[in-house]
Amino acid sequence: MTPAVRVPEELSARVPVEQRRPGLDRDAVRMLVSRGAGVAHHTFSELPRLLRAGDLLVVNTSATLAAAVDGWIGHARVVVHFSTAGDDGRWAVELREPDGLGTTRARDADSARSAPWRGGGGRRAGGPAGSEVCLPGGVRLVLEEPLSGRSGRLWWARVSGPGIPGLLREHGRPIRYSYTERDQPLSVYQTVFALPAADGAGSAEMPSAARPFTARLVAELVSRGVRFAPVTLHTGVASAEAHEPPYPERFVVPAASARLINAARADGGRVLAVGTTAVRAVESAAGADGVVRARAGWTSLVVTPERGVRVVDGLLTGLHEPEASHLLMLEAIAGRAAIERGYEAALQGRYLWHEFGDVHLVLP
Repeated sequence: MTPAVRVPEELSARVPVEQRRPGLDRDAVRMLVSRGAGVAHHTFSELPRLLRAGDLLVVNTSATLAAAVDGWIGHARVVVHFSTAGDDGRWAVELREPDGLGTTRARDADSARSAPWRGGGGRRAGGPAGSEVCLPGGVRLVLEEPLSGRSGRLWWARVSGPGIPGLLREHGRPIRYSYTERDQPLSVYQTVFALPAADGAGSAEMPSAARPFTARLVAELVSRGVRFAPVTLHTGVASAEAHEPPYPERFVVPAASARLINAARADGGRVLAVGTTAVRAVESAAGADGVVRARAGWTSLVVTPERGVRVVDGLLTGLHEPEASHLLMLEAIAGRAAIERGYEAALQGRYLWHEFGDVHLVLP
């Protein structure tokens, strides 16, 4: 069962909270808190008093890439979304029709896993194999094969010319969602936890659940005895139009973070994931015995109520229009009834949705 959520257009967050009026910071967003049968309303800056010493927040350190680049197939303009770097040097890419407005999509990483139709003119079928895409700086892509037999949306492309990390730095821009008001610098799409990777890897779309955290808020949480376990999961370009399940994504759970998670559970602390990306990473490193071990590689895990969660006790997530895999994960953590109450309360309370919007804290 899927909540029948229709988000009024005026509830889409069009700009970041800190741009709505002077004096606001990222932590000024509202926060809906679900705990069992209860629902409460807070601002995100109140998070430190809602958590307790010994709680552990699992955070995703993946940096957001400027993953949208203008290109050409023959004389036709296209927008290329760089989704995922393969182990063999190829990139999984998505081609979009330009819309003339600068927008390219209408969703974000933690809703991938959720969300509405995206902009960018329209989704352009990939292929056929052998098609060449010309990009700035002398970079060329040759489309070779679909990423999955389920869909022709994402294609593996062979790269010639200068490398993709340099291309994105020089000519890329953040994937922008159709409901946003204007272009934003890449810094707006970075979280306080983002760490640039030496190989230029990162997320095609922002792991948006962590966006409300500020350095000041993190310091206050640490001073109250809340701990942090960093993991990395590089999100690709997911699809709302095709309602595809999540594709494999590259992740790392370091040994130090595995030890922190296991120690928190042993000491009776709560393990709270910041975003569905963090859930996917840590649950991919958890054995059937509930012990988290250091892991790195690719994960195809889809968290469902049938599989359940082995480690995560609660979740901080953005507000997104529901899609199957996102809802299944939320249901696995909190139960269907709690999630339905949360969606209803968010709509009645006129919460703002999407990556610049408000957040939902689901506590055990």
